[in-house]
Amino acid sequence: MPHTPALLVIDMQNATVGIAHRPTETVAVIAGLSERARAAGVPVVTVRQRGQDLVPGTEGWRVVPELAPRPGEPVVDKTTPDSFLDTDLAEILQAHGVTEVIVTGFATEVCVDTTARQALSRGYDLVVVADGHTTSRRSAADAGDLMPADRSIAQYNTVYGMIGWPGRSIRVRAAADVDFAAREEARGVTPA
Repeated sequence: MPHTPALLVIDMQNATVGIAHRPTETVAVIAGLSERARAAGVPVVTVRQRGQDLVPGTEGWRVVPELAPRPGEPVVDKTTPDSFLDTDLAEILQAHGVTEVIVTGFATEVCVDTTARQALSRGYDLVVVADGHTTSRRSAADAGDLMPADRSIAQYNTVYGMIGWPGRSIRVRAAADVDFAAREEARGVTPA
């Protein structure tokens, strides 16, 4: 089976980006990656969270303008941290022949991590974009309960760099090092 990636942009909505750690940098990284994916013919799938504070049609629920899906691009609405649960994400990926998901978005410890692990369990190879996911800003009041944001992001990048998943390729790459070209070695097969 040929290597076929898709870029997932998870929960980069006005309300979530408004509370995000390093929002400007993360949005810029994902926007650049999205443009490169489109230029390479790689599907960009936008995932949006719905819930009590993210009501469809409201300003907070909308995807930030820099990352808004283009006409005809797939959009997935979800109600849990798992972008696959009770959504059509699996069908979208299957329709595009996707074998690998490239994961970006908000929040590192919740929706990004849950979706990444579900992708692995569902048979997809995984690329975690090291500088393309973020978490919430931390206040002094959070210091006893939450790891500082930079450390949390770094920890998840380290975890994904260390874990193994039988039959899956897992890579952590800076956005600049993400290669959208079809490569057999990404599936563990050495080219002839």
